[in-house]
This record gives sequence, structure tokens and C-alpha cells, in this order.
Amino acid sequence: MELLKIIFAILLPPLGVFMQVGFGGAFWLNILLTLCGYIPGIVHAVYIIARRSN
Repeated sequence: MELLKIIFAILLPPLGVFMQVGFGGAFWLNILLTLCGYIPGIVHAVYIIARRSN
């Protein structure tokens, strides 16, 4: 399941974060980062998924 979240985080970063945390603050921050630049959104999404998977 974590691999699927990582794939979604690369393809559509807010979706990967949503699958991990729901409509929390990290989700909205990721939408903002993705709108500012696709790469910052990916980095944030992968970080959120990796940090919360432990």
C-alpha cells in the first residue's frame, strides 16, 4: 500500500497526501506547494508518506 501511495505522490502529489492524512493541514499545504511548483509538491508528498509510514 505504501508503494501505491508513493506512486500517487509522484503522479499527483495531493492525492498521495490525501490517502495518507485526509483533509488535514498537510493536504492543503501540499496543494499550495504543487500550485507553486510540481517538484516541491512531490518532495513534500513523499516526505509526508515516508514520515507517517513508520
